[in-house]
Amino acid sequence: MDNILLVDGYNIIGDWKELKALKKDNLEGARDELVEKMAEYQAYSGMKVIIVFDAHMVPGIGKKYSNYRLEIVYTRENETADERIEKLVHELKTINTQVYVATSDFVEQSITFGRGALRKSARELRTEMAIIEKGIEKEVKKSKKVRKTAKIAISDELAEIFEKWRRGNM
Repeated sequence: MDNILLVDGYNIIGDWKELKALKKDNLEGARDELVEKMAEYQAYSGMKVIIVFDAHMVPGIGKKYSNYRLEIVYTRENETADERIEKLVHELKTINTQVYVATSDFVEQSITFGRGALRKSARELRTEMAIIEKGIEKEVKKSKKVRKTAKIAISDELAEIFEKWRRGNM
C-alpha cells in the first residue's frame, strides 16, 4: 500500500515553535525549513509528501514545484490550502493508497477524515519528526564508523556530495 502525507504548510509553520519564531522575521526561511524537514521525513519514512501553501502569502499563484523530490503546491487565487487538500484527498485516496493529512485545523481534520484520509496533528508530526531526526543522527554516526573502515577511501567532500545526491538535493 502506498502512503501519501499532505501537509498544510502554514498550519504546521504556525504550530511548530521553531518555525513559528522564524516566520515572524522570515516567512520564506520558515517555508524552506519546513520543506527541508519534510524532505528528511520523506527520505526516512518512504512516504510521499506533498506540502500545500496558501497562495495569498506568496507570489506565483497556483503553481506546483518539485524540490528535494517533494511536491510543493501553492494554491490558486481565491483557493485555500484546505480546499486544495480536500481535492487532493479525493484525487489520491484509492484502495491501494492511504492518505494522511497533517494539520491542526479541526474542521479540516473532520472533512478529510470523512473523505477517507487519516489525520496527523501538527504536534504528532513534530513528534515523528524528532524521532526521525534522532534516527538520521544514529545512521550518520553508524555510516561514519563504517566509512572509516571502508576499503575505498573517499574524501569528506566527496562523501558530502554523495549524501546530497542520495537525498535528492542536487
